[in-house]
Amino acid sequence: MGLSERDRAILEFEGSWWLEPGPKEDRIRSRFRISPTRYYQLLAVLADTDDAEEYDPLVVRRVRRGRDRRRRARFEGRSAGGRPHR
Repeated sequence: MGLSERDRAILEFEGSWWLEPGPKEDRIRSRFRISPTRYYQLLAVLADTDDAEEYDPLVVRRVRRGRDRRRRARFEGRSAGGRPHR
């Protein structure tokens, strides 16, 4: 099916958002005209596609690693930062 222009823009943004000043959430709203929650939903779906991995494997793998780390932390009953919940 291929990636849409917006899909490619999301992957490119995710790969370089820290190079621009200001909070990431504000830039998501202004650039994509969607909420940060919706952005992360779209990014998660994209990270599971072969097209996205082919387009930008480094970003996709980083997104997947972060997601896996958060899932593992929830399963183990600790925060993603590594500290156990009390």
